[in-house]
Amino acid sequence: MFTLIILGCVAWLVDIEALLVRLSDLSAQWLILALLISIPQVILSAWRWQLTARHMGLSLPLRTAISEYYLSIFLNQMLPGGVTGDLGRAWRHGTRDAAHGAALRAVIIERASGQAALLLVALATLLIFTPLRHGLIERFEQANLMLGAGTQGQYALLAMALAIMLPGVWVYRHPPHWLHALRRDLRRGLWNRRLWLRQLVSSMAIVLSYMLVFICCARALGESMSTTTLMALTPPVLMAMAIPVSVAGWGIRESAAALVWILAGFPAQQGVAISMTYGAVILLSSLPGAVVLLLGRHVTPRHARG
Repeated sequence: MFTLIILGCVAWLVDIEALLVRLSDLSAQWLILALLISIPQVILSAWRWQLTARHMGLSLPLRTAISEYYLSIFLNQMLPGGVTGDLGRAWRHGTRDAAHGAALRAVIIERASGQAALLLVALATLLIFTPLRHGLIERFEQANLMLGAGTQGQYALLAMALAIMLPGVWVYRHPPHWLHALRRDLRRGLWNRRLWLRQLVSSMAIVLSYMLVFICCARALGESMSTTTLMALTPPVLMAMAIPVSVAGWGIRESAAALVWILAGFPAQQGVAISMTYGAVILLSSLPGAVVLLLGRHVTPRHARG
């Protein structure tokens, strides 16, 4: 329901007729290329998960990691929140390895590695791409004026910052048991001096593949926007998909695309059309996960259940 509400707001914002015209004439060649790029993307993501798990002392064959990753992507496309599939693969991995807590932390760390790389790329493109940065600064200044010029607006922003920071400081000073375990596994599976570079390079390569798929979707729509501009606009849209409030990012992703395109001085429906095409490509690329589900390859072997 929330996804439909957000999509309705996006529909109110853009020119629906122009959007439908764009979506009605897609290039099959570019869509096929986008789907082909998604294959090494999933394999590399599964390898990153295996790498993280192995350094945490967990066993995870690459073939199992690939099939489980496809299944988790498919379930994330079908179910609300966008994390159900990841929780499922963590649970099944923990059942096989008799360590549910460690398996869950391995998935959290693997996903965090990817999100950190995406954040770095988003910040870099924001600094480099002038139109988007200027548009964001302009909107921020307008919001500051709405909060109240001068001291009143600054106090409001300070109060919001403190409301966010204080709970984090308290948790840091009084860490629960699970946080101790997470910090230990972060040192083993992510911040290890022999490991962090492989984590960073693999995560950056995966982020690049996301951006290439997005660019292929733009080209499939016949967009002539430069590749450099598309690469600058894509990361903030992808980051919005991490907000777990809709089904497969639908609505949130399109809203972010509309906002980013407007901030950069481009038509909102252009960004929304690319975003919707991207969503459809991701759904199609997840279909091997449906095969894994139907064949029961995700089911834990009987001898592993004890």
